[in-house]
Amino acid sequence: MSINLSTALKLIDAARKKAEEIGVPMVIAVVDDGGNLVAQVRMDDALLVSVDIARNKAYTAAAVKVATHELGSVSQPNQPLFGIHVADGCRIVIFGGGFPLKKKDKVIGGIGVSGGSVEQDMECAQAALERL
Repeated sequence: MSINLSTALKLIDAARKKAEEIGVPMVIAVVDDGGNLVAQVRMDDALLVSVDIARNKAYTAAAVKVATHELGSVSQPNQPLFGIHVADGCRIVIFGGGFPLKKKDKVIGGIGVSGGSVEQDMECAQAALERL
């Protein structure tokens, strides 16, 4: 089982509403369990760099099956996954805003949000997770 377009759009809508509530334009991406893009939205005036960052956060969360902020803590110097951020064509993101999407403990995709501070990105992604 993988994330479908209908669910991806609902998740994006929830994250977008939270972004509007906090007044920060975001880019929101949802990928399937294979890391393939299902849907992505760039809100008006969102940072251009956030297009790739959001997609890569979603990809990382699906590929590694953990939230990107959790991966960050084990990928610092002298930690077991130091250097992982340059793996997989440098697509691995090691700061917050990406979360795996799970159904009954099985990863069915990932969501990535970018455009604000790490905390704001995570807040918008969490709003989407609550919708799942």
